[in-house]
Amino acid sequence: MSESQSLTILFADVSGSTKLFETRGDVEARRLVAAILMALAEVTARHGGRVIKTIGDEIMCTFPGPMQGLLGAVDMQKRIALDPGFAKDRLAIRIGLHHGDALVEDNDVYGDAVNTAARMASLAKREQIIATASTLKMLTNAGMLRTRSVGQARVAGKLQPIDIVDVLWQEDTSNVTMVQRAIRLDAGPGDKTRLLLRYRAQVLELDPLSPPFTLGRDSNSSLVVDAEWVSRNHALIEYKRGYFVISDRSTNGTYVKFGEDDELRLHRDEVLLRKSGAISLGQTIALNPDHVLYFQCGE
Repeated sequence: MSESQSLTILFADVSGSTKLFETRGDVEARRLVAAILMALAEVTARHGGRVIKTIGDEIMCTFPGPMQGLLGAVDMQKRIALDPGFAKDRLAIRIGLHHGDALVEDNDVYGDAVNTAARMASLAKREQIIATASTLKMLTNAGMLRTRSVGQARVAGKLQPIDIVDVLWQEDTSNVTMVQRAIRLDAGPGDKTRLLLRYRAQVLELDPLSPPFTLGRDSNSSLVVDAEWVSRNHALIEYKRGYFVISDRSTNGTYVKFGEDDELRLHRDEVLLRKSGAISLGQTIALNPDHVLYFQCGE
């Protein structure tokens, strides 16, 4: 039985987990990630929310309304930041949320609100909460929350970019203005940054207002790479904080090479695309010559 509900959707994921697995080993790293997710679940319940699912180092929750979701997000950040065990390993979380109509079916949640919340999480940096401005506007008592506008962002499926805000949760915000000047979440009016992509006979160009560019085996991907070692939704290229970024979402990883540098393997992680290079999904570039995607950044 499915029904439409107005919900606040929240995504939170662990920042620094990839390095944690490298330095602490799989067993200990998994224990620490599980402890963070358990702490986030406890905060969710305390604010009247419900955990929908956990995926790797990410948790997806719903709350009845924006205030519960936003206060829950603030308490999540405080809970992780104040835990000495997590601080020792430099672990933190990033959070994105949005309130809207969602389809609830078989204890899962689907729809545009979910996609928008996930996009907010992808824009957030470690120790940051990014929310849609429309979510804040629904509050009758927004004075208890400190926020700042951080411009606009593109969301897949929406024709126009949407306004987004940073929810400030730290007690000391003396350095907020300085940090804000250094980070651009999306393009300014004069931003001429471009990303040129070449895959076989296709040549594609992305600019700062282009929607998120998906790569994978799925026929609905922006670029379909039909190989058995490529995941259906393998990777994502998007413009964040003034740069084009590629994020891996796959089983086998994504390989990125910058110029003559050594090849870099991403697995559930992201990297800034700079200058020029090559991208290979699921296998090293040497093993995957027929499916290499070449990129070049410029103006």
